[in-house]
Amino acid sequence: MKPADRVQRVPPSGIRRFFELAEEMDDIISLGVGEPDFAAPWAARDAAITSLEQGKTSYTANRGRRDLREAIATDVKKRYDLSYDPDDEIVVTAGASEGIDLAFRALVNPGDTVAVAQPCYVSYVPGVIFADGDVCSVPTRKEDEFKLTPEVLAEHGADDAEMLVMCYPNNPTGATMTEDELQAVADFAIEHDLTVLSDEIYSELSYEHDHTSIATLPGMRERTVVFNGFSKAYAMTGLRLGYVLAPAEVSAAINRIHQYTMLSAPTTAQFAALEALESCDGEVVEMREEYNRRRNLVLSRFEEMGIDCFRAKGAFYAFPECPWDDAEAFAEALLEETGVAVVPGDAFGEGGEGHLRVSYATGFDELETALDRIESFIE
Repeated sequence: MKPADRVQRVPPSGIRRFFELAEEMDDIISLGVGEPDFAAPWAARDAAITSLEQGKTSYTANRGRRDLREAIATDVKKRYDLSYDPDDEIVVTAGASEGIDLAFRALVNPGDTVAVAQPCYVSYVPGVIFADGDVCSVPTRKEDEFKLTPEVLAEHGADDAEMLVMCYPNNPTGATMTEDELQAVADFAIEHDLTVLSDEIYSELSYEHDHTSIATLPGMRERTVVFNGFSKAYAMTGLRLGYVLAPAEVSAAINRIHQYTMLSAPTTAQFAALEALESCDGEVVEMREEYNRRRNLVLSRFEEMGIDCFRAKGAFYAFPECPWDDAEAFAEALLEETGVAVVPGDAFGEGGEGHLRVSYATGFDELETALDRIESFIE
């Protein structure tokens, strides 16, 4: 028995190897994991507990509970002035990651070219390959602060692609894009008839300007699929709940695959998410303010150390240049000698070479200790 060729073409995640190394060691401070150190807001957890106590453990509708879809539609309208029909244009998924996988399978025909802005979340390229698509890598540049530009898109052949995948605020770089910068990408997508998959899971973690969804720009709603969820802003990673916003025909295709593979997203998590949308915005603001405090610490300490790092403005990652020529060797030595785990930038694809992803989704005191260890290590 032999696995399918398309599966064999996908290497193991470059992140997992460093997690596994760290698990074998004591006194580890992980700056590698993309997971909030906060617990989900109490009101959301209490709603989940109450739903279990009341025996609400059955399947929901394939698209998710209607009251949750209505709440998502209301939230998206309030934040971005985007209108989506809860019956036909919203699918609740088991995390944003499931939604992204569903969209690839729903929209990519064998041999279609998918332009992927890199460095990027590690599942995008494998997702295209699993859908029998061809990947067109579009490495963003440090001199552009890792923003996507029409020039970079054209340089790497995205004008011949059928689809563009992008994520802002960005994992792993922490880059963000303003409305004007997104408009230039939107113009490119319209000119070359690209479908856009926009991962906006970090939309509430933007520190220096408000987040703009590319779907809000003229001519983009009808060609954009938006992914979001509750993992990052609401610290609900383990509850596995996301959602997909898309035009009705695309949403129906996504839901068709979803109903055969997942059937419905976790019921208990849906009750938690509904409460989060209704009453937990204050906790989101508090968490964002704390992340921003940590961001400022990380950026200032790297500057003091002489480590070159552009000013990340979103998510909870910094993406400094590696002090050594070999980022993987640096990360391994740093872990072995100091117990601080970071991830080499090339684990996230082209454009990440020579960098490190440093997550500040950990406690402030631990973060200070980790930065002290890094400083001692490079002296």
